[in-house]
Amino acid sequence: MTDAAASDMILMAAAADPGMVGLAIQFLPFVAIFVLFYFLLIRPQQKRQKAHQEMIGAVKRGDTIVMSSGMVGKVTRVENDEVMVEIAQGVNVRVVKSMIADVRNRTAVAANDAKA
Repeated sequence: MTDAAASDMILMAAAADPGMVGLAIQFLPFVAIFVLFYFLLIRPQQKRQKAHQEMIGAVKRGDTIVMSSGMVGKVTRVENDEVMVEIAQGVNVRVVKSMIADVRNRTAVAANDAKA
């Protein structure tokens, strides 16, 4: 079958049922918007959530963490859903793991803490 014959068949099918073609053309922008939303919003959020879950799962004793409230502390004990965090010398608090915003490297030293 030649290209001309194939295009004639498509035109005849469109002419035979113009309602379906028009309906498909009307829904095409909605499908395109959904695909765009998926790749720009949904997929990156799922990747961030997966990385956060892996980070929380890898928390161990001695890690320095930043909580969602902004407090920084050192992990002294890890349980299933909670961690014990030392926020000051002798002050330990229990924190739900999902409230951990960031895990810092325990060997990192801030610039203002270096001794001259």
